Amino acid sequence: MTWSEMQPLLTQGTFDTLYMVLWSALVTVLGGLPLGVLLVLTDKGGLLQNTTVNKVIGVIVNIGRSLPFIILLIALIPFTTWVVGTFIGPTAMIVPLAVGAIPFFARLVETAIREVDHGLVEAVQSMGGSIPTIVRKVLLPQALPSLVSGVTTTLIVLIGYSAMAGAVGGEGLGSKAVTYGFQRFDNQFMLITVALLIVLVSVIQLIGDITVRLLARRGRTAS
Repeated sequence: MTWSEMQPLLTQGTFDTLYMVLWSALVTVLGGLPLGVLLVLTDKGGLLQNTTVNKVIGVIVNIGRSLPFIILLIALIPFTTWVVGTFIGPTAMIVPLAVGAIPFFARLVETAIREVDHGLVEAVQSMGGSIPTIVRKVLLPQALPSLVSGVTTTLIVLIGYSAMAGAVGGEGLGSKAVTYGFQRFDNQFMLITVALLIVLVSVIQLIGDITVRLLARRGRTAS
């Protein structure tokens, strides 16, 4: 396959991969952030201590994290079809990608929130701050560098998931690698696809690292 033939395929594959990853990342953050915060708040000694709720959320998150993505992808076909109307294509893949990543991100959020100095929480409580105020003004801002690092890690995981999704009708670079690289024994196309995935991961990691450093520096300056 010549470069002029590969270029439109690689361009479309890259666009589809970014489309799937970015939209599923948005849904993942919207779903995983409150779950992670609740895991901390409802834990023993938390502001909303509730053992039952904490265990239920913990079990759901653990089950979601333990399922291999390819199995989850297949198991969610009826749900994906119900939500989107089909289980094929980049839009349909957003559903299993987000469902698979939400539990992973929730645990990262939990870890980030637990790193916040409890003395700051107690200080806001002593001034009459409500739980929503503590979450908005203390927990999330103080944990922001770690949260951004978690988002970066989740984006990279989603790129890997999207490559697997491409093998079962999800389009993207994974689909192009299987269809035009593996099935047609085109090693050059396969290598270029792998290189593009590496570039995407490297760029996302670089942006994430720079953002974390800037946030950490701003936090030190503010303190």
